[in-house]
Amino acid sequence: MSIMTWTWIMVGITFSVYIGIAIWSKARSTGDFYVAARQVHPVLNGMATGADWMSAASFISMAGMISFLGRDGSMYLMGWTGGYVLLAMLLAPYLRKYGKFTVPMFVGERYYSQVARTVAVICAIFVSFVYVAGQMRGVGVVFSRFLEVDINTGVLIGMAIVFFYAVLGGMKGITYTQVAQYCVLITAYLIPAIFISLMFTGIPIPQIGLGAALSEAGQRLLNSDPGFLLEKLDQIQRDLGLPAFTSGIKPKIDVFAITLTLMVGTAGLPHIIIRFFTTPKVKDARASAGWALLFIAILYTTAPAVGAFAKLNFIKTVHGKSYAEAPSWFKNWEKTGLVAWVDKNGDGKMQYGPGKPFKGKPIFVKDENGNFVRGEHGQLLVKNEIIKDSPNELYVDRDIMVLANPEIAKLPAWVVALVAAGGLAAALSTAAGLLLVISSALSHDLLKNVLAPQISERTELLAARIAAAIAVVIAGYFGIHPPGFVAQVVAFAFGLAASSFFPILVLGVFWRRTTKEGAIAGMLSGIIFTAAYIIYFKFINPAANNPAHWWFGISPEGIGMIGMIINFIVTTVVSLLTKEPPKEVQEMVLKLRYPKEM
Repeated sequence: MSIMTWTWIMVGITFSVYIGIAIWSKARSTGDFYVAARQVHPVLNGMATGADWMSAASFISMAGMISFLGRDGSMYLMGWTGGYVLLAMLLAPYLRKYGKFTVPMFVGERYYSQVARTVAVICAIFVSFVYVAGQMRGVGVVFSRFLEVDINTGVLIGMAIVFFYAVLGGMKGITYTQVAQYCVLITAYLIPAIFISLMFTGIPIPQIGLGAALSEAGQRLLNSDPGFLLEKLDQIQRDLGLPAFTSGIKPKIDVFAITLTLMVGTAGLPHIIIRFFTTPKVKDARASAGWALLFIAILYTTAPAVGAFAKLNFIKTVHGKSYAEAPSWFKNWEKTGLVAWVDKNGDGKMQYGPGKPFKGKPIFVKDENGNFVRGEHGQLLVKNEIIKDSPNELYVDRDIMVLANPEIAKLPAWVVALVAAGGLAAALSTAAGLLLVISSALSHDLLKNVLAPQISERTELLAARIAAAIAVVIAGYFGIHPPGFVAQVVAFAFGLAASSFFPILVLGVFWRRTTKEGAIAGMLSGIIFTAAYIIYFKFINPAANNPAHWWFGISPEGIGMIGMIINFIVTTVVSLLTKEPPKEVQEMVLKLRYPKEM
């Protein structure tokens, strides 16, 4: 069977399971909708948290970033996994002991202020919408290739699926759907990695295969002498004029800033924190964090191997070939607009080297009937302005590397389809969690607790579903018009979470003296600074987006570290200058840290 047929089968089966679970676990109360009635077992919650966490950025884009960044890509691995340690130690058990529904609710009661709650609602919605844009973009990338529809249509299909089970089931439906999605995504991620590790090294464990010597079969595949896989990849990149894969070229301060931003952003993400509100007991929240870290580590320790394998196979199958010799995977992905070739030197060979071939993404030439126009070598013609001084003739979107990896390695069609289903599971699981945060922030924190406290539970549940529906539509818009690669967009969300929520949550738990004035000032100063920095360099003046113009050499992806520091300083100073919190609030903070369960 063809790849498309297998994809329809895999996607159809998995989507049927998700929808079936949503119907079975339909939310019938606000407790079901917001926190799954606090009845989720720690192992299942850990698995659901892993699926919620391992978004399109983790599944689709992270290994792609590692493929192109090499060692510098480790900042994503260290930041995203290290953040879970912070979350488990500093926040998860205490916020579960607090015992309510949402992060803005905690902020409102801890800082005894409806204004603080409202600011937290705004921050939660802002962070979640930035994050969900990356997920919907990932859905569009998967559909555009494997179901042969354009990216925008793919986003619309994803919107419809998320709308169904997020609006119907709430947290209860999302939780059990995410358990199924974790099983799908981790299987889809591991099987190609195991196959390719066996092809190159004869070792079935990708984590070990990454550092192993090439097998005889691997040497034949690469037409190479004996040696270690990473050594061969380093040499191939140097021969092409690229930095060695295992070398790092990003400024150390930026690597540190991005890593720290991702760590504290993890501990401040509302859609992750809310997962720990679903366990029966406080100790279960700690256990959930441990299980989640284990389930996440399975994918994260595999990602460097996937990135290296994909880069090796990509260069081997494309560089130096004529378009007529180009593999089928390249021509299939070319139609999506996510890969392209321009013959700059007229030799008819596809040359991969340093530099970017296009200003922005490629725009293909079409005739009056809407058909692609081909050049003299058969390639699709591109009408973008070409960067003349770059020897690189190939454009490759980083978000396709994991999805294209099985095709590049010539794995069976069912494996390719399984990866497509896994990518969709990763994107949809996180999108659902984020949409629930937006829905609960609007319906419970803003409507029920600020604007209309007298509404009934039934009316609140209806409002939550309407808010989720509206959020799906807005998320789809951002998926169609994303501000960057999936991993980049998600990194921006982490910066916003790091600069807004993390400081006030940590201070709210561990420093009784933190005041409402300090929290409000800290949240606003942190998120405004971080958002302004990102918007300036990504939208207002993208030409200046380079180390020469960055503050202290820190990129927009890492600026959340500075925003976090600003938040901590402003919150502390303002708190010391204002009247201390009421006695009952200080007693609540002490009870949160007291080991005996409430």
